[in-house]
Amino acid sequence: MASLVLLLVACEPIVDENHLKNNTDVAGVELVASQSTAGGNKITLDMVTPGVTGYWDYNLGTALTNKITFVYPIPGTSTFTFTGTLGAEFFTKTIDVQVDQLDNALDQDWYDLVSEDTAAGKTWVFDGSGGDNGLWWFMSAPGSTDNAWSVWWNAGGTCCPPGDVNGKMHFDLNGAANYTHYQDASGEGETGGFVLDVANQMLMVSGAKMLGADAGNADGVYEIVSLEEDKMVLYLSNSETYGTGWTFVFVPEVK
Repeated sequence: MASLVLLLVACEPIVDENHLKNNTDVAGVELVASQSTAGGNKITLDMVTPGVTGYWDYNLGTALTNKITFVYPIPGTSTFTFTGTLGAEFFTKTIDVQVDQLDNALDQDWYDLVSEDTAAGKTWVFDGSGGDNGLWWFMSAPGSTDNAWSVWWNAGGTCCPPGDVNGKMHFDLNGAANYTHYQDASGEGETGGFVLDVANQMLMVSGAKMLGADAGNADGVYEIVSLEEDKMVLYLSNSETYGTGWTFVFVPEVK
């Protein structure tokens, strides 16, 4: 019997339990924002509490680091979010920054999209009209911007333009990244927002549909094929409606 007891005791595993614990609480996490000039648009965001790690969402993208410096394109008060771990749990915390002047130049793509007068913004329309045989709204091969000019079906230029073929869309940075879709030239606009990801050449709209949304994915992510002052070509790589790609060609509105 004694031998059996010794055998059972010897077979019991030895468990060294290590429990995660918090290094601090959310109130103890210190976020610091600084600007290169008073009210300027070159901003540094820093999470300075030791033992805490995470990432910043700075509205133009995310930075997988505790500290990030960037040039911000939008005047006014903006809120930036840090998401991290205290050790045993995740948290989010925000900090506000007031931008009074765009004293650092933006990437050229911003000016091409919204004009040099960023608060007034810029209006874009299709580079063509229904039945003109032009290539401005057409089905293309899916998957990559390399396929953007592979015309599978020239819908807009032949038989079947989108319902908002005579509409327009407006982008501006008047206190926020504002986007407005107009179903036709004189109708009331539907307002939303947008994100221009210069690094990854993506344009995202939300809250209002993209001009030409009959192609599918009414609001969502569009890859930038080219963006110049006088022309913008976007590509939808995964039309949920057709299971294809779709290419959009826009030019600035002529008043």
